[in-house]
Amino acid sequence: MAEYEWQRIARTIEEGIRSGHVPPGGALPGIVRLAETHGVADRTIRRALRDLRERGLIETLPHKGSYAADPLPSADEPGDGIPTD
Repeated sequence: MAEYEWQRIARTIEEGIRSGHVPPGGALPGIVRLAETHGVADRTIRRALRDLRERGLIETLPHKGSYAADPLPSADEPGDGIPTD
């Protein structure tokens, strides 16, 4: 199945959060840095972060940045991207 770049990036960030590389409450790199790291436009990063936010994996504070959720939702909760039907 084909995957959009924002989906790949969201999955990579999620893996970093779930593995503990980014601890609960820990800050993610800024949008510009993430865009440079992944070689994509900042709008692609914004889309990935929106997906993570909608799934409860991160929280974004205006003018402060994005942080790993504390506590994290379990990997099998609805809304985690896994079809439930």
